[in-house]
Order: sequence, then structure tokens, then C-alpha cells
Amino acid sequence: MPFWRLHKICRKSLTLAGAMICMSLFCAGFMETAMATAPRQEYLAADAAFKELRHSPVKRQKVSEWLHCIHLYEAIYKTHPQSTWAPAGMYRASELYLQLFTLSDDTMFRTRAVDLLVRIRNKYPSSAYNERAASQLKALSENPDPQAHPPRHIRSKKAETQKERLSQIADDTNPADTAKQTVTVAQPTADIDAVLEDLSPDSEKNRSVQKNDLGSDKTGPDAYITDLRFWSNPEYTRIVINADQDRSFSHHLLKKDPDLNIPFQRLYVDIPQALLGKGVSEHTPINDNLLKQARAGQFLPHTVRVVVDIKSFENYKIFSLNDPFRIVIDVWGTDNSATDPGQASQMAAQTEKLFKTSPMTTDNLKSSDIARQLALGVHKIVIDPGHGGSDPGAPGYAKGVWEKDIVLKLAHKLADKLRDRLRCTVILTRDRDKKLTLEERTAIANTQRADLFISLHTNAARNKNLAGIETYLLNLATDEQAIAVAARENATSKKNISDLEFILSDLMKHAKIGESTRLANDVHQSLVQGMKKKYSNITDLGVKQAPFYVLLGARMPAILVETSFVSNRLECERLLNAAYQDDLCDAIATGVQKYVDATNPRQL
Repeated sequence: MPFWRLHKICRKSLTLAGAMICMSLFCAGFMETAMATAPRQEYLAADAAFKELRHSPVKRQKVSEWLHCIHLYEAIYKTHPQSTWAPAGMYRASELYLQLFTLSDDTMFRTRAVDLLVRIRNKYPSSAYNERAASQLKALSENPDPQAHPPRHIRSKKAETQKERLSQIADDTNPADTAKQTVTVAQPTADIDAVLEDLSPDSEKNRSVQKNDLGSDKTGPDAYITDLRFWSNPEYTRIVINADQDRSFSHHLLKKDPDLNIPFQRLYVDIPQALLGKGVSEHTPINDNLLKQARAGQFLPHTVRVVVDIKSFENYKIFSLNDPFRIVIDVWGTDNSATDPGQASQMAAQTEKLFKTSPMTTDNLKSSDIARQLALGVHKIVIDPGHGGSDPGAPGYAKGVWEKDIVLKLAHKLADKLRDRLRCTVILTRDRDKKLTLEERTAIANTQRADLFISLHTNAARNKNLAGIETYLLNLATDEQAIAVAARENATSKKNISDLEFILSDLMKHAKIGESTRLANDVHQSLVQGMKKKYSNITDLGVKQAPFYVLLGARMPAILVETSFVSNRLECERLLNAAYQDDLCDAIATGVQKYVDATNPRQL
């Protein structure tokens, strides 16, 4: 082939190849420009939506509108995680979450803001938004603003008004919008769940934070989390978080996330202005039917997070008690106490017998009738002798006499009488001079699956002339005297009793109020009548209600008996007398037997 022809072919091929290379470079540049433009356009679109929100008084009052803007910003880092616009969108979303928290007083929004800020710090350390996120986190941890998010049971009037206003406005929206509000607010997205799990106390990212800032001496206003304890059975678990100072707290339930290999739900409690004590275990294995474990860690420099890994549950309650301050987590599962085949067949036979002989509907049944139809009966009773150990209870009129010693003797006597009369199992929360916390006593009754809970006490008053017998059940206080008695038995102030009543209505949903009332009436009537037959000057102070710590969370009929006034000269002398103690216990046992006779299937 001639050289000139070969040269021409080569030039033509090079021209075609060059064109193709140029075309490829152009397309790549176009694609890169488009990819760089996309997150910017999405950010500007989110900004436009937020601008529209700010200028609309109606939209500003709707949670769904705020969340719509937040999700637009969040979509940027979800879709373009490598873009420089990703941390910008995350930071903007955190700002809106904080504004929504201020508007609604819902701590869940504050928590989501914190999660986004921490993620910026972890994933985008070289971003311009890293320092902004650090400053915002510092401000949030140093100034948690207790007035903005106090404990759930002590909400400010302003916050409640804001929530009510939001609720009223939500009612004016169409059903689709309302549904969107409810679902979006109540259920965090899978990505947010992932953030929360990454930030959980045992996450590798946070181990350094847990260990730092925990000096041996206390400094500043931070409280120390001093202990974490639990009691459990297959249907119930109680976890108690102890702190050396009163603190506000927030909590949230996270859904399962199989994509992250998290096949269980998680319940976390955040305690701001708090440090994790050195002696507190970061992992507390529980491994019952309900819970896997509890984890505690320094979530932020001044915030402790406790995470509970849940296998299964029916419901849960979280509340706080004072003097000393502690947070109580109660988790309940499905009651399987009647799933034993023998019990189930007996219950079915008794129920069938009832319906055959006397057809009824639940509308006209008394609570005792329902109990009899279900053949519940009373097989196990827990007796709680109040106080003990370093907690002596009320001092007696006579020198050296203390409530803790008298009620322990009464408990042993009563236990023997109930075993003899009812042939049932009787358990004492303490059988010697030992201190128990009030929440531990209820936990013992629940974990033992007790059918009845009776707490024994002696009364006391500054007025030495006061005397008499009174019986209590858990509820709102009926009078000032009831508040005073509850404050003394709770080892707390009258103000804390008033604060406790804010959360009591929620806790009462699962309390056996009707049956507790009947048990209290039966025992009290028997006590007064029985003692009046043998002794003079027996004063009937009646059946009353008050929020006693020791009765909180009890899953069975529960009462507290103030047997006599140890501060009264005559009654103190009587309480020290063995015969008087026997008569008191006989009368209580008679009242319990009357109650049992109305519920035990043996009477059918």
C-alpha cells in the first residue's frame, strides 16, 4: 500500500478517535456538573419550601408542614451523602427540629436534632458545618433549659397551651394531613433509627466520650448516675436508675430495624446535666422473656443515655420518684399465669358452669363477679413490713421504740395466720432488719406474681393525742392528712406528693383500684370491729387514698395498713404488747379471708 494512502487512513482514524474522546470528556463533564447541581437544587428547593412556611401563619402551626421541610433537607444527605451539600442539609434539618421542639415541647424533636448534629461531627469532620455542629451541641449540653423540657409530669402551662393549640389546628386539617402528622411524628424513619443506634452508649463511636469528662470529683451542676438495678419475671421487669440529684429526663421507643441487624425494639432514656458514675456497669444483662439487656453510657458530655433492648412487651411506664431521685422503668408482657393446662381446664370448667347456671353479660357484673368467673383466686400473698435497716421509720412515744421493729413482728405473725387459714403461699419482702427501697418492695410483689400485696406500718404525728386505725390504697390523696401520711411513708415532702399526682393518672390505668378498694374495706372493717370488741378507745380513721411510692406499679390488689399510732402513749404501749399484736394480725387475717372468700374458686 502506498505511503500516502496509509497516512491518510491513519489521520482519519485519529480524527475519529479524538472526536470520541472529546465526546466522552464532554459527557463526563456534563454528568459531573449535573450531579453537582442536583444536591444544590434540592437544597434550594428545601429553602424555598421553608421560606413559604415562614411566611404562612397557618402552615407555621402545623407539625406536618415543619416535617415536610425537614424531610426535604434530610433527603439531600440520604441521596447525595458524598456531596458538600449533605452536611448543609443535615445542619438545616437540625435547626428546624430545634424550632419544632420549641413550638411543640416534644423532646423527641430535640433528640433528633442532637442526633443529626452528632452525625455531622462523625461523618463530615472537614466540613464547614462541623464547627457549627460542635458549638450547637455544646450549647445544648451546657444549657438544657429545664423550663423548656421538664419531666413529663411537670409540664409548664405555656407548653401545654402550645400543644393544645397545635392539636386544635391539626383537627381543622383534612384526614389525610392529620394521618400524615400522626404517623410522621410518632414513627422515626429507618435512617434516624440508624443514627440513634450508632449513637447508643455501647457504640464504638461513643466509647471515648463515655470515658472522658468523668473526673473523680464532682464539678459543676451535673448529677451522677450512681446505680442501675432490676427485678424481673417472665411477665414483668422493673429497672431503677438512681441519681444523686433531681433531673429532668426524656424517653423514646425505637422500632426494630432488621436492615441494621437489630431484631428488637429499643427504649432509651436521656438524662441531661448528668454523668455516668464510674461504678455503674455499661452492660447489665437481663435476659428474661421481655428484655435482653440494659446499657448505660455518656451519650453526650453532659447527657447520660440508658438503652433497654426489648425482646417483647405489652406496655411500659416510666416515672420518677424523689428523695433520693430515681427513674423507674416498668415493662409488662402478656400475663401467662393461667396458661398452665391444668389451670386452664379448671378455669374453663368453672366459667362454663357459671354461664350455664346463670347467664350474664359483663355490663352487669361486679368486679368480684368477674374475678370469680375467671377463677383467679388468691394463692400467693406478699406482706411488706415497712422501713428497716438504716430507715427506722417513725419513732415511738417510748424511748428506743421504732416503727421498723414493730411492723416486722406483725408481719411474721400475720404470715403465720394467713398460711394456717388460707393454705396459701405468703412471702415477706424482708424477714429481718434490712433496708429495702420502696420501689424494690413493689417489684418483689410483681416478680413473685403475688395475688395480694399488704404493706404494714405504724402511724405517727406531731400531735401525740392523735390515735386510731386507717387503711390506704393507691390513688390521689383524699385530704391533707392523707398527704402528710404519704409524705412521711415516702420519706419525701408534701410538694413531691403533689408533683407525683401529675403522673398518677397514667399509672392508675393498670392498678387494681376496684379490687384494692374492696380489699381495703374488708380489712379495715375487720380491724376496727375486731379491736373494738377487745379494747377501748379504738378510733376509726377510715379507708383513705394517697400516692404511696410502695404501691406504685403494683399489678395486684394492694393496700397499706396504718395499724396504730406509735407516737401516741397508749397505742405505743399496746403495739409493744404481744397480745395486742396477735389481735391486730387476727383482725387483718379475718379481713383478708373475707376478701378471698368472695374471689377464690373454692367458694363457687
